[in-house]
Amino acid sequence: MTLLETRVAPEWVDYNGHMNDAEYARVFSLAVEALMEHIGLDAEGRARHAYTIYTLETHLCYRSEAQEDEPLTVDLMLLDHDAKRLHVFFTMRDGEDRELATSEQMLMGMSTESGRPGAFPEAVAERIAVLPRPADGEWPPLAGRRIGIPRHDR
Repeated sequence: MTLLETRVAPEWVDYNGHMNDAEYARVFSLAVEALMEHIGLDAEGRARHAYTIYTLETHLCYRSEAQEDEPLTVDLMLLDHDAKRLHVFFTMRDGEDRELATSEQMLMGMSTESGRPGAFPEAVAERIAVLPRPADGEWPPLAGRRIGIPRHDR
């Protein structure tokens, strides 16, 4: 499911001539905002439900370089969820459908009144329930990875 379409802005390009690493994170952050809008937590929904989403953890994998003005799309896959958390996987692609980066994230639903985690409002939970999920046995290869230097002498 495509959540976001954008282009590499000139100010996102660094001294190496391609999109700076921090800007990949910016694009994935914009994708979280697009997800929030999709599930009914746009500005009006956040106010009505007194509810928002925080990012708890992110694992970003850089796969290829993005160039100035290059079109970008970000797709979403819901890996798991419970009453107040979403485990999501985003894939950023270029205009030729090449994978540029992935971002695995744990998101937490928060009551804006209490400032504490809380269950998704019913209308939001209903929209979450129909988000695309991986087919059986089709877990994204870059999901669930851990950072480390492989050691063959251990």
